[in-house]
Amino acid sequence: MEKMTIKKFKEESNIEIIESIMKMNNGYVTSKELDNYGIHRMYLNIMWKKGIVENVAPGVYIDASKIEDSYYVFSLSMPNTIYSHMTALYFHGLSIKAPNDKYDITVRKTYNSKHLKNHNVFYVSDDIYKLGLTETETPLGNKVRVYDIERCICDIIRSKNRMDSEHVKYSIREYIKRKDKDLIKLSKYAEKMGIKDEVMNFVEVFYE
Repeated sequence: MEKMTIKKFKEESNIEIIESIMKMNNGYVTSKELDNYGIHRMYLNIMWKKGIVENVAPGVYIDASKIEDSYYVFSLSMPNTIYSHMTALYFHGLSIKAPNDKYDITVRKTYNSKHLKNHNVFYVSDDIYKLGLTETETPLGNKVRVYDIERCICDIIRSKNRMDSEHVKYSIREYIKRKDKDLIKLSKYAEKMGIKDEVMNFVEVFYE
């Protein structure tokens, strides 16, 4: 039996660790995670050459046997973004259609990236950036950062001139039907965002 070299042993051991990380992450691993574990990023390249993983975004890899979740991949590659408006409402079951490759996302006013140019970007001040921030699952079961329903309703009313009016009406009607709607929270969010009268008047029109 051929003796395993230290180099070969280290390579296989690190690959096993990376595979364990991917199992915990539903098939995903990032270069940053390896830095946290003290594992050199070159092992991802070794795994890519062996066909074990696929590189789906800068610094983001997926088990080659898994189906890529584009929503999750985007959130991993752009951690300073939050799914908002109609994209978030889609995750909450309140959008008339699923987004394609163009997402509604919110970032801080001071944030900028060339990777945002193909998306609908909404810039907000720090005081409301985390207002209503939560997590939900994509259709493929991965958790992503989104705004909760009440924040999204405020957002689409606030940005209605950038939204399809029929989509806005649909989402508000569906929100009103929800048993878990929280009109008190909606009012508080709207007040914090400086649009309380507009939001309350808009919702009242659709309230049966």
